[in-house]
Amino acid sequence: MRQGFQLKFSQHLALTPQLQQSIRLLQLSSQELNQEIETLLQENPLLERGDASETETQAGHTQDDQQYSEEQFTPADNSSESEFNDPLLDDYYNQQQRWEESSYLDEDNDFQFQEADTPTLREHLIQQIRLMPLSLHDQRLALYLIDAINEDGYLEQSLAELVEQLPAELEIELLELETALKHVQHLDPAGVAARNLSECLSLQLRILHHDHPFAQKAIQLVEKHLDLLAGREMSKLCKLLGVKEAELREIHQLIKQLNPRPGSDFSQLSHGHFIQHEVIVKKVRGQWQASLNDDAIPKLRINQIYADILKRNRNSDGQYLSSQMQEAKWMIKNIQQRFSTILRVAQAIVDQQKMFFEHGEIAMRPLVLREIADELGLHESTVSRVTNKKYMLTPRGIYELKYFFGSHVSTENGGACSATAIRALIKQLIAEENPKKPLSDNQLSAILGKQGIVVARRTIAKYREGLNIPAASQRKAL
Repeated sequence: MRQGFQLKFSQHLALTPQLQQSIRLLQLSSQELNQEIETLLQENPLLERGDASETETQAGHTQDDQQYSEEQFTPADNSSESEFNDPLLDDYYNQQQRWEESSYLDEDNDFQFQEADTPTLREHLIQQIRLMPLSLHDQRLALYLIDAINEDGYLEQSLAELVEQLPAELEIELLELETALKHVQHLDPAGVAARNLSECLSLQLRILHHDHPFAQKAIQLVEKHLDLLAGREMSKLCKLLGVKEAELREIHQLIKQLNPRPGSDFSQLSHGHFIQHEVIVKKVRGQWQASLNDDAIPKLRINQIYADILKRNRNSDGQYLSSQMQEAKWMIKNIQQRFSTILRVAQAIVDQQKMFFEHGEIAMRPLVLREIADELGLHESTVSRVTNKKYMLTPRGIYELKYFFGSHVSTENGGACSATAIRALIKQLIAEENPKKPLSDNQLSAILGKQGIVVARRTIAKYREGLNIPAASQRKAL
């Protein structure tokens, strides 16, 4: 065997500590950010809370008066903003660092933060993924799917749509994402990551009740005949399933034990948590403008006493304070960048969805992350982090930023109508229907078709179920 030397060139992404912190802060909710800050305030003597007049974290108030220089947001270690938007960045290492940091809480403080640290659905799923014997590649795909799961535990977008949103250079195939989905669907709570109600119930039956004598019949029912059960067509179900009426009642009782919203136990609202909005939307001189909520912005500053000590002591004894000073500056600057990015994205959303603020859900236009990302020169993953668990207060109520994004349906004239607008139309049509002759899904589809919106019956049924509106037969019975 001949030995020799070979020179190879490779390129890899190095995540600096400040860049890791910047990404982590961007994806946190207000509550999670405050928890992170409280931990850092206890660990770092150079950092302290300030008042509104002295704070170094004011990120501006409106899009018009936002005048941040590039120098203000340039990390101390010369990490560029392009790194911040690099498509190869993922949450895995950042989330791992958060768990490691949180484990260093003092014993005296452990009980104090225990209630606030009740895991969200996302954190609960990620903790399980970390314990599974998966490759780093499969873990990343699983984390990507977890980020697409809504608060009810459903995967709202199709796998094909999710593949399209991934950077092309990653070369992820649909089959790889399907495999990752299987891993996620085996996590607790049972039924999570389902794409519809039928799949959700089927997963729960296979995981929780596989040894039940009527498990297979129940799975057959929820996968193929759920509409008949909703319509209470029991005699037809008995024939299709080959069971007696008494057996069908047992099957029905088994299905009633299942949870149609497997993520609801982890919902912030179900825990009674207060949702703090980061953005306020108002109409100013005929224009819709987004501004930051001052109450949501942490007021931080450098402790002047320790800073003076550090200035007088530059020898080796001051290394600890020097590192703490650097960390404090990073935190202040990264919080500035977090709220600056939130404001930019929020204003871009407001500009795109002006008709929603004027006329409501019916006027919602189709919008995808890529549109906002391209407009602001950010990567889609950055926009995704910004819109997750960030809220805006509007004259129409409080909405999560990701609410303004969604799939669309083509219209006859070649345009598109957002799924949110279609749901609003369905809700309106059903509210105005004759209670004695409720509109079927086919009739709703036909009515929308006359308005130039082509929507299949099964899509109408999906949207109707998402609105928790019973089928026509049940509405008539009620």
